[in-house]
Amino acid sequence: MEYLWLRIRAPFAAFRAFQAGVYRSTSPIMPPSAAFGLVLNLASIEMRDSTPGVTTLIRQDLPCLNLAIGTPCYETESDEVIPVTESAVSTLYQQLHSYPVGASGKELKLRTHGAKYWITPVRREVLVGLDMILGVQAEQEILERVQLGLKGQLNESRYGLPFAGDNSFLFDQIDIMDEPPLTRWYLRMQPDDRPRRGSYRLTVGINRADNSKTSSFLYAPMENAVHSPPELAWTWTPRMPETVEVAQ
Repeated sequence: MEYLWLRIRAPFAAFRAFQAGVYRSTSPIMPPSAAFGLVLNLASIEMRDSTPGVTTLIRQDLPCLNLAIGTPCYETESDEVIPVTESAVSTLYQQLHSYPVGASGKELKLRTHGAKYWITPVRREVLVGLDMILGVQAEQEILERVQLGLKGQLNESRYGLPFAGDNSFLFDQIDIMDEPPLTRWYLRMQPDDRPRRGSYRLTVGINRADNSKTSSFLYAPMENAVHSPPELAWTWTPRMPETVEVAQ
């Protein structure tokens, strides 16, 4: 297996787990599950299962990728490590139309004469100024397809444009790097770890047929910034393969 390093930037992004209610949150960085979909999209590898049904399922024969995510940083003359771009989570309000359960709101339905009648204000989080590093460990053929896809030289059909977690948000730049810069990597927290600032549960493997089988891990950005991702920064996505080959 080989490595590929990508720097990914977008003015706005939203990476939401499965959730309902009047407050919709976003993770502070692209989770491994979304990074997995992005890499396959760039490589023109179809994720969708062709089995007909109400829910579009994910193929079970997709390749497993070993991914590392982090925030690029730089070091000042006083040895202080500062993120290159300080991304932030902001919120916006939106009118959301939904369908009530049972007979709730039936008196409102009569008043609107066929128009939408169950509308409520919701609050959505948006990640502003996404700037991240993605490390990908995979078979050389897959990494070559990603590089050709970014250059527009992969003459194969692809489903839609790559987007930053929400189809309203597109990427500004996806650059291939020879090696990772100084980066504050997100590490998988261990059972005996103490609480750490910035910790967040990120999805790894999505199961659209049964959300209870969707996998996730608790991550936190490391305090210091390094070039190469530590072992705990790497996550096999969407699952650990049956056989693992370590890149030299």
